[in-house]
Amino acid sequence: MASGFSEWAERAHASLPAGGNGEFDLPDDLTTVVESGKGCRLRTADGREMLDFSMGWGSVLVGHADPRIAEPVARRLARGANFATVTDASLELAERLIQISPACERVRFCASGTEATMYCLRLARAFTGKQRVLRFEGAYHGAHDVGVTSMFPSRRLEFPAPEPSSDGLTAHEDGRVLVAPFNDAETAAGLIAAYADELAAVIVEPLQRCLPPAPGFLESLRTETRAHGVLLVFDEVVTGFRLAYGGAQERYGVTPDLVAYGKALGGGLPIGVFGGREDVMRLSSEHRHGKATYVWTASTLGGNPLSSTAALATLDVLGEDGVYDRLYAMGSHLRDGMRELLAERSIDACVLGEGPLAQIAFTDAPARDYRSSQHSDKAAARRLMLELFRRGVFLNPMGTKLYLSLAHDESVCDELLERLGGALDEVMAPALA
Repeated sequence: MASGFSEWAERAHASLPAGGNGEFDLPDDLTTVVESGKGCRLRTADGREMLDFSMGWGSVLVGHADPRIAEPVARRLARGANFATVTDASLELAERLIQISPACERVRFCASGTEATMYCLRLARAFTGKQRVLRFEGAYHGAHDVGVTSMFPSRRLEFPAPEPSSDGLTAHEDGRVLVAPFNDAETAAGLIAAYADELAAVIVEPLQRCLPPAPGFLESLRTETRAHGVLLVFDEVVTGFRLAYGGAQERYGVTPDLVAYGKALGGGLPIGVFGGREDVMRLSSEHRHGKATYVWTASTLGGNPLSSTAALATLDVLGEDGVYDRLYAMGSHLRDGMRELLAERSIDACVLGEGPLAQIAFTDAPARDYRSSQHSDKAAARRLMLELFRRGVFLNPMGTKLYLSLAHDESVCDELLERLGGALDEVMAPALA
């Protein structure tokens, strides 16, 4: 690297591909090593303070280093970090989740949302005896093959053809994955009917990235999957406990057969949970091995007492009166402010999101699915994200979404809006004039 970069950046590039742990793809001069966080602000190892609108990719919904989470976890640590079996904390968490989640009659733990969605699909295939999965273009369901297929496709293939979003994938090669446009109930229903004899599951982010479901879309998926013997899987890794205490199931009034949780549930600690109907979940009972249909699921760190304690404390905080009213009001304030900045500059764009989520899509088309929500000028959009980063806003420069937390407030959102206005003037307004 050229001289003038921080020692931390030099060290990061010497040890990590692109100086990071994936996806951020920061240029050399913005390579960042975080030293600590408090509330909604970060401190980098070289002494800069940044507003955090990534919040651990949404995993820290309560806020960084909140004592309501940190203190019980610290007390629990003195009693042992992991036993790779059920603990009093994980059992209590399982009981709480079954009370909260409309879908869950039984649950099991893992260590990430990737594992949770993977296990949901494995259970669905075993339960139905079928192999194909229908997913929606532009969704992310974790780092496994199905999760990354057609995550950010560029070739605009004819549906239901899948497109790998990474080399090294295989699921797209043998017809195991079908792809449909999000919010297109008619196309999804047609594919479910046409492939019913081979289709194990439909997996969907109920709010896909920042795209809300169109009226009737999720209801149609529920009706069609039930009619054709296909399991409906909700990936609530992002929406769970963020859109409502009962997640997207509560928010939109649709209950799937299986559901995956992660991110915000852990209060910043690693966690994954999958659950659903008892008759499906019972396939993972070990006594079935060699005697009946059996699905192997296990996790060294799943349900560990530290993550379980953090999750219980997080649920306590999120269960307080007025929490979701506050998150929704703050999200509306931020999105309204973004729309105002864009309108003042006559920039063609739409602002997406719901609850404590926000995203700008630089397009003059109504954003309804992956293709209609793509930036008309991706290079300019990336320059904007990098300019915000330079102005002290920590975010993913891919521009997928901004995350709010309970540590944010309207004044922090206004700080972001002020920096966004300056960044728009610097980068976007000239480019789109």
